[in-house]
Amino acid sequence: MSLKAKIEAVIYAAEEPVTLVQLAALFQAEALEELRVRLAEQATEAGIAIAAAFDPDPGLGWEPPLMIPSEIPPAEMEGAEVSADEAKQAARLRDREVREELRRIVNELVADYSEGDHGVEIREIAGGYRVATKAEYHDAVRSFVKSLKPPMKLSLPALETLAVIAYKQPVTAPEVSEIRGVDSGGVLGSLISRKLITTAGRKHVIGRPILYKTTKEFLLRFGLKDLNELPSIEEFEKMAGELAESEILDAPEQLPFAPGDAESDDEESGSAESNSDPGDSEIEAAAVAAVGVSEETGSSEYADLPGVAVEAEVKPTSMVDAGEATATVGQPGEGD
Repeated sequence: MSLKAKIEAVIYAAEEPVTLVQLAALFQAEALEELRVRLAEQATEAGIAIAAAFDPDPGLGWEPPLMIPSEIPPAEMEGAEVSADEAKQAARLRDREVREELRRIVNELVADYSEGDHGVEIREIAGGYRVATKAEYHDAVRSFVKSLKPPMKLSLPALETLAVIAYKQPVTAPEVSEIRGVDSGGVLGSLISRKLITTAGRKHVIGRPILYKTTKEFLLRFGLKDLNELPSIEEFEKMAGELAESEILDAPEQLPFAPGDAESDDEESGSAESNSDPGDSEIEAAAVAAVGVSEETGSSEYADLPGVAVEAEVKPTSMVDAGEATATVGQPGEGD
């Protein structure tokens, strides 16, 4: 099995994006061997090309010398004394060569998936590589995923808060609340529990409020390589304009106002008034009568006498008359 196939299998099987450091830890020896063979083939091809260009008699069968780069560390050379710093430098150089070779192989895989008729591709996400579905098959994949389990749902306040943090990070809770115009404390706790944001120290101002920033989970959820892939404000304005134009084009035509509609509305309101319950009007009249009695007695010359209680007694209209209303107030001299 080739190294390229092994890397493809690892990237496919991993749940999280696979980094070059992880691949280097797994395939360092194989990557060095792949690099040695590739450089040897390139040297051989270059020698053959030079020989074909300058050999006056190709029939003699002259072959260029095989040029194979040496991968022996300097510390293992005979009669060589290498310091610790030089050994570390050689190790760093070897690690860099391994990562570059692995990057070349991964880029070949990316090109193979992008050029062929595949439903998936290898994308660089959050500092690593991951197998993902292509954008043109989004609708099919979305309908399938929705049939399996409900996706993560974020409320509108949560999306607003997350957008403010993504574009203004690191940012404090008061700054987020000031931008949104409402308190965002509860929303911040929800986003932290979903691991979409995390703390980023404290701001060096009075009170030292906590700073917040987005996490790697945020990049994974939204399929971003880094924060530089977030849409700019100009792109948002363009998208909003296109959406508004599409809504205007898709809106149904409004029929002209029919003159008969107003008459029908008046008839309906009139019928509603005529169908009102008679008991409601009696209760309303009783309330008006009671209020009138209280005002009349309140202005009486006997209202301030000690021991006189002025109360509004609500009764049905048929039971309220002037005599009873006067009786509730009391006669002069009763409170003495």
